[in-house]
Amino acid sequence: MNSSPQTNSPLAKTDAKTAVATATARLKAAHLRITQPRLTILAAMFRRSQPESIETIHEALGKNGCDLVTVYRCMAVFEEIGIVRRTYFHNGTALYSLRLDDAPHYHIVSKATNTVDELDPATALELNAALVAVEDKLRALGFTNVSHIAEFFGTAPTAGRTSAPEANRAAAQAMPEVL
Repeated sequence: MNSSPQTNSPLAKTDAKTAVATATARLKAAHLRITQPRLTILAAMFRRSQPESIETIHEALGKNGCDLVTVYRCMAVFEEIGIVRRTYFHNGTALYSLRLDDAPHYHIVSKATNTVDELDPATALELNAALVAVEDKLRALGFTNVSHIAEFFGTAPTAGRTSAPEANRAAAQAMPEVL
């Protein structure tokens, strides 16, 4: 199974203004207000090259950010309307990443380095098709509100591979400031 750094995702090719416009359009479509804390959190998430914990996102906001409770509440809203996706480290820590497209995204988390790589799009589509088939069978059995979370954990290969943190750091530095 191939994996690639998350910075190869479609979001990495999106400019900041387009990303914020897409996110705010989804907030408006869900009849939610566009507030400064929400915009600040979205901008901080856009600059992140890896899924991050709420605490890390809060720290990235700096002194002019919002309080930790607001970050938790915003992340819950963002997840509910589908602009963030929750991922988990192997130790159960919840991580969040911005998701502004409709493509399926699945990750492999390195147990040794705690880096998160995204599965390549073809593998993600194949996996998603299998999971959707299982969801459909469960619905046929009468289950409702069916969903899934799939995460993979392993030790990353070291030979012939660019370090994901280095690649992600370089991509994050190239990202424009939103606010």
